Amino acid sequence: MKFASTRLIAADIKAMVSFYELVTGRQAEWLAPVFAEIVTPAATLAIGSAKTVALFKEGSAEPAANRTALLEFMVEDVDAEFERLKDKASWVHEPKMLPWGNKSAQLRDPEGSIVSLFTPVTDAAKARFGSR
Repeated sequence: MKFASTRLIAADIKAMVSFYELVTGRQAEWLAPVFAEIVTPAATLAIGSAKTVALFKEGSAEPAANRTALLEFMVEDVDAEFERLKDKASWVHEPKMLPWGNKSAQLRDPEGSIVSLFTPVTDAAKARFGSR
């Protein structure tokens, strides 16, 4: 089995795609007017319009309802990313050290999901991500 992507269901797909293009610095590939993907070296973020839910099962997913998952992006310098994005997003918290060795800042996407930007700082954290 290969983990292929994480998909978000969006009420406003254009706003969501624009937000994630800004955060990742990558251009989305629109595979259909209701579906786009942002491919990064480690993972793919898929974004589907709420209209796509009916293709699977009506009501099986809803936009702006995530209260459990965080999307995490490892970045070279979380402080620099915070400075770049600080006036362009709603922030949960500014960069701070976490007990497992990452420095992290969290923001919300246009529909409320938490996006975590982090940099491994301690030797143990760097070793987990192969960045010594």
